[in-house]
Amino acid sequence: MSVTVPAIDDRTISTLARHSIRLITSLQTPEGAYPASPTFSAYVGYSWLRDGAFIADAASAAGRADSASRFFDWCADVITRRGDAIRAIVRESRAGRQPASEHMLPARFTFAGDDGADEWWDFQLDGYGTWLWALSQHVERHSLDAERWRPAVALTVEYLLASWERPCYDWWEEHAQHVHVSTLACIVGGLDAIARAGLVDESLADGIRSESAAIHRLIAGRGTADGHLIKWLGSTAVDGSLAAAIAPLHVIDPESDLARRTIDVLEAHLCVAGGVHRYLGDTFFGGGQWPLLSCFLGLAHVAAGDRDRASELFDWAAGTATADFDLPEQVGDHLIAPGMRQEWIDRWGPVATPLLWSHAMFLRLGIELGRIAPAELAFAEEGFVR
Repeated sequence: MSVTVPAIDDRTISTLARHSIRLITSLQTPEGAYPASPTFSAYVGYSWLRDGAFIADAASAAGRADSASRFFDWCADVITRRGDAIRAIVRESRAGRQPASEHMLPARFTFAGDDGADEWWDFQLDGYGTWLWALSQHVERHSLDAERWRPAVALTVEYLLASWERPCYDWWEEHAQHVHVSTLACIVGGLDAIARAGLVDESLADGIRSESAAIHRLIAGRGTADGHLIKWLGSTAVDGSLAAAIAPLHVIDPESDLARRTIDVLEAHLCVAGGVHRYLGDTFFGGGQWPLLSCFLGLAHVAAGDRDRASELFDWAAGTATADFDLPEQVGDHLIAPGMRQEWIDRWGPVATPLLWSHAMFLRLGIELGRIAPAELAFAEEGFVR
């Protein structure tokens, strides 16, 4: 539902932007990892490839090239340390003996780059595509020599080429039995970006071209219904993560009928007063609205030519900040399942606040709209705005 969203004044946006980049860079670990959230019980001590890649992309766009590069160094270390495991997965997959999900690579790692010791919904492929995409953007944006990342890039590409058709958990660590369209978009977005950047040898580039064409056909065919992208193959529902396929991943042409129809359906089904839900039926902390998803939808609107609506979504996201300028994972003003909220609070504590991914997407959309100036952020001192 599209309604007028109160505009946030420039001074508040500037303060929130400076706090966001300070939060991201100050919390980055010595190893280069970005924590998902410094205080939320279920996230403490972990970094996700997917979340981290979008955080690194925002840092890179904000002029913090060194911070982004250190994250990609961390990713490369995580990947190359698992080179033997990746080669075994590729070998078995090509022989028609797909490894069980528990033997695939995890979605999140400790700051030291180790697997987590606690149980998690771990087999996700989206982060492996997303780090490739974000690295390619970073290398192009800052004209960097990517040689030190090439071995990890090649391993990741081989892993994805062998595994992309498999069902796995989605962005939200749910529905592992399905092939998710946003996951396919992250994979093909990363593969295409790597091929364009020339970061793999010709044999792998040939493999990318072949499999990329197959993924694009799958998305355009079984990944759509009634002219819009869908949550997973065989579904008719939508998911807030689908906006990323339009922008910033640019897997779907933003001027296409498919993009326009997808944006319209996301607005109609998931957006209330500028806040975007993950999906209908969401019960996590009652199924609130996520600032980062409003920013993804805003990026899709910018790419499709509607900067006014994108700015409204940006203002809504900025308006969710606490008095300390921390952005939450979600807000509870318009819950889908209010009866489930307390159950999650009892399990894990209050909603993750701050969530670095929320701050990253706020920065990314603000920079895209020209409402945040990277020059203002590039040399912001370390520390927090309080």
